[in-house]
Amino acid sequence: MTFFTCSEDYDLGRKLDPSELDFSVIQDYSIDPGGNTVILINNTPETVPVWDYETGQSNRAIDTVHYAFAGEYTINFSAVTAGGLVDAEPITITVSEDNFNYINHPIWNMLSGGQGNSKKWYLDLNADGVSKYFTGPMYFYGTDNGWLEGGDEGCYGDDCWSWAPDWASNTWIMDAADYGYMEFNLQGGPYVTVDHLTLPDLGVQNGTYNLDLNNYKLLMSNAQMIHNVGYDTCSSNWGNLTIFSITDDAMQLGVIREAIGSCSSEGPAMIVYNFISQEYSDNWVPEETGPEEPTLPGGWEDIISEITTTAIEWKLSESNPLDWATLSGTMMNGWQSPEDYPDWLGTPDPAVYGDFSMTMDSADNSVVFVSPDGTTTEGTYSINSSGIYSFSVPVPTFTLINWASFGPDANNELRILRIDTDENGNVSDMWLGAVDDVNNPSQYTAFHLEPNAGGSSGGGEEEGTEVAYDTSKLVYGDIETNGNLRLEIHNIYGDTNLDPGLNADDMFFNNSVEVTFTLSGITLNEGAVGSYDASIYYADPDWSPNGSGNAVTVNGDGTYTVSYVPGAAVEGCIVFVVDIAGLATDVADLEAVSATIDSIVIY
Repeated sequence: MTFFTCSEDYDLGRKLDPSELDFSVIQDYSIDPGGNTVILINNTPETVPVWDYETGQSNRAIDTVHYAFAGEYTINFSAVTAGGLVDAEPITITVSEDNFNYINHPIWNMLSGGQGNSKKWYLDLNADGVSKYFTGPMYFYGTDNGWLEGGDEGCYGDDCWSWAPDWASNTWIMDAADYGYMEFNLQGGPYVTVDHLTLPDLGVQNGTYNLDLNNYKLLMSNAQMIHNVGYDTCSSNWGNLTIFSITDDAMQLGVIREAIGSCSSEGPAMIVYNFISQEYSDNWVPEETGPEEPTLPGGWEDIISEITTTAIEWKLSESNPLDWATLSGTMMNGWQSPEDYPDWLGTPDPAVYGDFSMTMDSADNSVVFVSPDGTTTEGTYSINSSGIYSFSVPVPTFTLINWASFGPDANNELRILRIDTDENGNVSDMWLGAVDDVNNPSQYTAFHLEPNAGGSSGGGEEEGTEVAYDTSKLVYGDIETNGNLRLEIHNIYGDTNLDPGLNADDMFFNNSVEVTFTLSGITLNEGAVGSYDASIYYADPDWSPNGSGNAVTVNGDGTYTVSYVPGAAVEGCIVFVVDIAGLATDVADLEAVSATIDSIVIY
């Protein structure tokens, strides 16, 4: 069956007469005997079509509609012309048979409960401020983000990013409230009811919906998605929705935030509302947990005491000194480098904070703070079973990045949020947090510190003992054939076993060992990395302790010092080497390289 009206002559710039509209509505019975497939065609030049076909709307010049349910449907066509909107006479079609193949898809079933059923969805935030499935009711994405299981991890263009704030730490997003519900059904048609409890001007809406499964779109006619009043004026079409995810229990729907209304000063973004099904909500049981706290690794007390066997100087990271963390100690942003930091905060600049240090000595629980301006404060500290540091003197407060500052909480305390160790169990860094009990008690300002084993306690340099070593006995090269340049000082499994350059019985120490070495003759291949991590690997006769020291950067000829803090008394030596990772691979002529051990000092 084909309906059309046609006229060839009209003048641009004036409002057309309805008789001049040229469009077609075609039921293709070759596809469906019941006429379920309908093709919509606009042939009117220089116009934008507006189709309303009861189960959805479209602005396409040519579109295909599939009706799953038998019945009469009214198709309205309007054209946006140079002179204004022109409405054609409605066309009524009859679909004589059901064809449920058009709604036989997991997304149709998860959204509505399947043919003959209905399903209610609630925004995942209730009047008590509880989100039952997600961390909050709304997430933010770039305008080129979409269906999260497709594309490049949900990215389909250049503007891709995400922020998933937890509501407890960001209550400004929207108020805790009962927002109503959306009920989708497939009972005689794809119908939707939306009850907007926080938007009384919208009230209860009854409409239809359709799914564009190729583009993961949910299109609602005569009804709007549940949303909050704060963003009500930020979209011109609350029925044109992008499906980000959907399961039987949860659903994420996104709409473009436009620079209109209350968002007129903001750039475009995808605001994604998080929903849960009525069944999930009704059967949800909260976990019985105590106060949310960071989870530290097993044996963290030993890790801290080991690295603080002597005075250790802690410095703020040059790459990522600052973040914010949840009460469980999870970093909220995960910035790893200066380039990751957003414009609203700014970029870390070590020139601003790099002179700060915190030196802690577990031998007498002394602490020395050096502020970026050079001010020195000495005192003592204690640490409790929850990893909370308390100090006898005020912890310095200073600017870290623009408006963000380093400082303790109101009780002059800092809490360990996270401790990271290397593959050998040596601590590599830790995050300390200060909770804001007044302005935001549900999150920590988190500070990223790294140990500098060469630091001092503030009471003068600790005197070490230099160990005699014959550098002519040094063996070096790509000994392990793994691309690393190894300086083999002593190794009972290597070439230095028969003719060692040191007396292993001299290697008795409690705190640390330092090796100063010199490299020369290094010429790097074109395209070489250019900088390489050098570290000590050490093992005493019973392999306890054993492990790697802190890495220093080697970038060519020069003199370097590396150190190893064992965390326990060392009584002898069976393996004592310095490995420079990847350097042998990048050296043009390894035979031209020479290495010497200038000193070995134990503490």
